[in-house]
Amino acid sequence: MKTVWIRGLIALGALLVLGAVNVSIVGKERIKRDGEVVYLSLEPVDPRSLMQGDYMALRFALVRELESGEEKAGRPRREGETRFARIALDAQRVARLAGTDATDAPDAPPPMRLRYRLRNGQVWLGTNAFFFEEGTADRFTHARYGEFRVDRASGEAVLVGLRDRTLQAL
Repeated sequence: MKTVWIRGLIALGALLVLGAVNVSIVGKERIKRDGEVVYLSLEPVDPRSLMQGDYMALRFALVRELESGEEKAGRPRREGETRFARIALDAQRVARLAGTDATDAPDAPPPMRLRYRLRNGQVWLGTNAFFFEEGTADRFTHARYGEFRVDRASGEAVLVGLRDRTLQAL
């Protein structure tokens, strides 16, 4: 009888875990489908270390700006803490940190919130790598922007692709 209870609890735990994973997947797919397009510029990376197997390590300029701003503000970094950056989009939808006052153009759309977390003392936008099919690395060496879909309500961003310097899909 005890074994039946234990197996039942294990099955229930497995169902809860699978349910949570599926809810997360559905949420990310919704953001990919309905989220607003936002481009984040990539920091220059040493091309010798850019390609490692079938993925590309990513570093976004916005991350450097956020880390620099937090250091200047003297804000303590608490592991796992979720924070929000105010970003403004230019005419091509390339993001930059939004001004804290009325310095943005009056006809510009209102700033968006972009959610980020602190991981290992670093700003984490949700990804630091882009995975691609083996043998296609040359195609991505010209990447200059990450294409994200952002849920305006939650600020959650999902990386959906990479773009070149003219914002053409790679």
